[in-house]
Amino acid sequence: MLLASLLSTAILPLIISSPTASEPIYGFSMQDIDGKPRDFKAYRGKVLLIVNVASRCGLTPQYEGLEALYRAHRREGLEVLGFPANDFAGQEPGTNAEIKDFCTGKYHVTFPMFGKIRVTGPQKHGLYQWLIAESGRADEIEWNFAKFLIGRDGRVVARFAPGIKPDAPAIQSAIKAALAVKPAAK
Repeated sequence: MLLASLLSTAILPLIISSPTASEPIYGFSMQDIDGKPRDFKAYRGKVLLIVNVASRCGLTPQYEGLEALYRAHRREGLEVLGFPANDFAGQEPGTNAEIKDFCTGKYHVTFPMFGKIRVTGPQKHGLYQWLIAESGRADEIEWNFAKFLIGRDGRVVARFAPGIKPDAPAIQSAIKAALAVKPAAK
């Protein structure tokens, strides 16, 4: 009886809103930085660059490069998705509203930003559990601004360390290759 109660109230909703390791990313639904629900099905057929971000990190200027990538390739189907996290040295302590004000005010970010989540440890969000499992590496992300490239099929194509800047040739060529793949017919 206790198990049935737990399944119906705590565990089951998590299973419904998150894909299994063998499914593409489109099973996720999360709140954006304004608290509005965003279903990842809306990104079907797009190339995604998912990045855990922080406002008080030595890597924070990467926002400029991420925004430049987004502006240069969004018409081709690239979406950059920012996920604030305070997991590394307390470098993202603000509220979602404060984070949004910082990103839009200082770096003119227009790419989609989501609500703050955990990206490491026992409370790691299911999205990051999935990203890490699908990346072919079991190790935790190293720091703020780790990057995961998702192909048009909803699968992880590449994982980039935080120090690799958005304008690095490895990221640029991986994005171009992913964008060159035509979306599957619906």
